[in-house]
Parts: sequence; structure tokens; C-alpha cells
Amino acid sequence: MSLRREVRDAVLILTIDRPAARNALDAATRAALLEAWQRFRDDESLRVAVLTGAGEAAFCAGADLKELGAHYRAMTPIERRERAEREPGLGAITRNFDPRKPVIAAINGACLAGGLELALACDIRVAAEHASFGLPEVSRGILPGAGGTQRLPRLVPQGVALEMILTGAPIDAEAALRWGLVSRVVPGAALLDCALEIAARIAANGPLAVRAARDAVYQGLALPLDAALRLEQYTAEPLRLSEDAAEGVRAFVEKRPAKFSGR
Repeated sequence: MSLRREVRDAVLILTIDRPAARNALDAATRAALLEAWQRFRDDESLRVAVLTGAGEAAFCAGADLKELGAHYRAMTPIERRERAEREPGLGAITRNFDPRKPVIAAINGACLAGGLELALACDIRVAAEHASFGLPEVSRGILPGAGGTQRLPRLVPQGVALEMILTGAPIDAEAALRWGLVSRVVPGAALLDCALEIAARIAANGPLAVRAARDAVYQGLALPLDAALRLEQYTAEPLRLSEDAAEGVRAFVEKRPAKFSGR
């Protein structure tokens, strides 16, 4: 199998397992990822996912170039455009699919091309000290077409994003941390534990509140501030009447961990 799936309590761990190919995404792996994300979305017992790659050399080197040329030649530009508008993107979550639950990328090495675009589609990114990040598509005569030209400038300063996109040159983990591309950089041996620690903290919170807060962030980014603040209140109000909110107050008063039911 090119994708390993493991569950620890309420956390799903997905590992792209093609280390000999730098964890590049071939058709079988892309299909396995789509199925895995769909199961994650529909399984109420799973609250957070961690995505990583096998080995220490690469998180993901993007689409498998051995298949990419044949994929492009198999369709006309119009057919490719129509498919792109309706089908999930590279790794499923880059376009037209939202699991509506937090996803953490544990970046264990080279994170390049579609691999970086896959990481950008995750909610939180943590990196090993030896990780590197780049969008080299222009050096191959194409552009980052799985969200790279749109998500990267929304995450890091525009000038930094344009330098990465237009030169194709990679940056190291410290630069990624400095520009906000990742939130933590840790030794490689501690990477998965770091991601799981963050996942466990999220999973311990009210699942309705986590989902609503995540939705509010992404939906609000596209709105002017006054409209986004109204959206925030609209999203927050139903939570105040939920069983989870009542349990949260009781747990605080009783000085104990809350036991959220998702209702």
C-alpha cells in the first residue's frame, strides 16, 4: 500500500509510503488519499488528522512526473479545466474537497511542488529541522496548479511568495518558520510527537466548537472585517446553546477535564 492509515484515539495518522519515489503522488496514492479523507470526514470518532511521509528524505515531492505527461496528453485543455472545476485536486484536499476537520502536516523532509501545495492545504504545518520547501514548477515550464499560486501568497508575505513561485528556488525550515509557512520546527526524531501533541490538544476540545471556529476563519478571510465579524457572531451563537457548551462550563466549575459529546 502506498498510503498507511493509523488511528490513535481520536487522531488519524496518514503516511504517504513511497520513500523510493520521494513520496510522490501517483494515481494509486491520490485515489487512496481521497478515500482516506472521505472516511475521515464521515467518521465522527475522528477529530484531527496528521499527514506525513515515510522516511526522512521527503514529505512529498508532488505529482509523480512519470505519470504526469501521459495525464496531460490524455485530455484536451477544456476537458482538464472541466475536471478541475468539479473533482478533488492533487491529494484530494487541494481543491473541491474539505474534510471540515483540522489537518496537521508533519513535514519530514523535502516538501516540493504538489507536496508543498498539499501541505498548504493543511491547517497547521510543523517541520523537521532538515525540511525544505519549494515550488519548482516554473523550471519545468508549468506553474503550481494545485493551489500554490493562491495559498502561498495568503500565508506568507507577497514578495516572499513571488520569489518562491517565480524563481522555483527552495527555502529551508528556518526560513519557513520566519515567514510563517510553518508554526514549529523541531528535530526530525521529535516531529511526529510534536504533531500528535498538537492534534491531541485539538481533539480534547469541543468538536462542534473546533469545526465552527475553523469554518469561521476560512469563510471570514474572504470578507471585509465588518462582515467577517458578523459571520463570527452568526457562527458562535448556536454553540452557546449546545450540550458541549454546558459541559464546558460544568467542567470549569468542577475543575475537571470536559467530556465533550459533539452535541
